[in-house]
Amino acid sequence: MVAYSNVSSPVESEVITESMIVPETVLIPTTLPNFTKDEIRTSLKASTWDGIFAAIFSSVTGGVLLSNLLLQLGASPTQIGMLSSVPMVVNLLQPVGAYLSGFTNSRHWYGFWVFGISRSLWLILAIAIAFTQKNDNLVQLTLLIVFASNLLGAFGSASWFSWMAKLVPEKLRGRYFGIRNSAANLVTLVGVPLISIIISAWPGGMLQGYSLLIFFGVITGFISLLCQFFMADINPKTEIIAATDSLEENDSQSLINSFKSLISNNFFRFLLYFGFWAFAINISNPFFNLYLLDNLNINVTWVTVYNSLSAGANLFMLVFWGRLADRIGNRPLLILLGVVAALMPLLWLGTGYSPLCLWVGLPLLHLLSGGVWAAIDLCSNNIQMSVAPSRNQATFFAIASAVAGICGAFGATVGGFLAEQPFFGGLPGLFALTSVLRLLALLPLVLVWEQRSHSVRAMLQNWWMQSKVVG
Repeated sequence: MVAYSNVSSPVESEVITESMIVPETVLIPTTLPNFTKDEIRTSLKASTWDGIFAAIFSSVTGGVLLSNLLLQLGASPTQIGMLSSVPMVVNLLQPVGAYLSGFTNSRHWYGFWVFGISRSLWLILAIAIAFTQKNDNLVQLTLLIVFASNLLGAFGSASWFSWMAKLVPEKLRGRYFGIRNSAANLVTLVGVPLISIIISAWPGGMLQGYSLLIFFGVITGFISLLCQFFMADINPKTEIIAATDSLEENDSQSLINSFKSLISNNFFRFLLYFGFWAFAINISNPFFNLYLLDNLNINVTWVTVYNSLSAGANLFMLVFWGRLADRIGNRPLLILLGVVAALMPLLWLGTGYSPLCLWVGLPLLHLLSGGVWAAIDLCSNNIQMSVAPSRNQATFFAIASAVAGICGAFGATVGGFLAEQPFFGGLPGLFALTSVLRLLALLPLVLVWEQRSHSVRAMLQNWWMQSKVVG
């Protein structure tokens, strides 16, 4: 990985011990010589709780619960489709947020105000649902709140990501984010069904129940922000000074210079992979459940069970993949499991409405999908911290999110168009196309360099030799 070795005044690594939330062996990052091991340990624990409470807020204000709210309000399919496109489109503004955060003196306070205002907006919707009876106005207000909330979130995402890149030690990233994501996913896996039951059984009706749950979600969202008060703060200006070792380099903060520097470095090759991969994935991802419900005529209860199996496998495998990524690197896992992810849509072509598929084929396919995507999602985030230049990291993280957002949104649009064309073969033809595109998207990743990453060819040769010896 591209660590922080170019930073002046590095300190010697120390061992940090922690309980269940943070793995036992932790190396203090050399970029933070002023932080003690207790500060790092407390920061990682606080960040884990931050992720747990943020997951509760996200469960209440997003995903299937928000889609169900819009359906109850009488939203059209187009309006519901806008719901999934908003987060990807607003990512285009992440570079602007990274640029603005560079003028502040605190990652913590910048994120507190941005995300605090973003989450507070949901109180407007909660009050409106409680006192307004006109569903048409509520649909428009909901979409407006979703857009405004995600827009503000986009301004803060890159700064938060840069903050975590500095706080989480390089050799711990896989394990730590595996545990953090597992905790957040467990809350989502258990919380969403419980919330659905509460809303459905609410004495005052489903809308009133959702209104009160929004209040609860906003409270948990602010508890998540309060957890960040226990995390060691980072001064963005100090980051730039440390990376350049000169105050005169502050002008590199400009977006124009950041874009120019992409052309000739390792991060640009990563962007090619990241953007192409987002396009190849989203060209088919929105349509797998539709394939089950429409093409195979499978009951929605079965589809819910399959999705739960996938979420469970994702949760179970996160820590394993995190530890393995720390040992061999993120890049080899992304390549090897990327090939598996590319071939999985072809397996869908062999499914059908039969007892064997219902009870064996589709459950195994969803378990495989959940386990593979646990590694890809985790390593995709961690490798950004490795390949982004140490100087002005927030801008590079923002550019990566913007590229993935626009490519993903374009992919979903193209996929929807192709799926409706009779000559293309419908969804089966789309699944075949996405497999080819996913394999092609992995080619730029082969050229990406990651420090401490093992060679894929050497790993495969080593495994082959070991298997021959065992055999």
